[in-house]
Amino acid sequence: MTNGQITFVIGGARSGKSRYAEKLAAAAGEVVVYVATAGVYDDEMAERVKQHRMRRPVGWCTVEETHNLTGVLLSLPQGAVVLIDCLTLWMSNLLLDNNVPRPAADMVEKEKYIIDQAREMVQVARDRELHLLMVGNEVGCGLVPEYELGRVYRDIAGRVNQLLAELSDRVFYVVAGLPLELKSLAAGNASKEI
Repeated sequence: MTNGQITFVIGGARSGKSRYAEKLAAAAGEVVVYVATAGVYDDEMAERVKQHRMRRPVGWCTVEETHNLTGVLLSLPQGAVVLIDCLTLWMSNLLLDNNVPRPAADMVEKEKYIIDQAREMVQVARDRELHLLMVGNEVGCGLVPEYELGRVYRDIAGRVNQLLAELSDRVFYVVAGLPLELKSLAAGNASKEI
């Protein structure tokens, strides 16, 4: 990886995306800052977090942050290797927080805020020449959610995923544990159509 490289790893639930991102991070450097965005609110989530922690190498530093990812990136040394897992939980945290971006903000304001925060996070990573790996869920392949909040969440996640894919140097889609590098395929398909 060269300085400032941004990698986005996306996939469905239990697709192997986190494991793949962890392999990429380990290959990028011995010391990795693992940014965990999950809040632990029940026993099942505590078990998931425990399993993730057990997989990580001992030398990795873990930072737990549910909201301010840009602040975390600003606090790290230039050129650090950073793995954020998971952006979809981060979006959910921001969407469900009644004080983000201000008390009583509507969904349009929340969406703009989340998109702006995603863009700023990538820009800070570039400016600080971080080796940033981001993990997110592809949430648009299933049924249309029955409830409005679910549809809003799916739409915001889809828009943020598109933005992050555009801003990233490499994008991997993981299915059944197998990574597929999308940027080169997208460029190849576009050139064939011209």
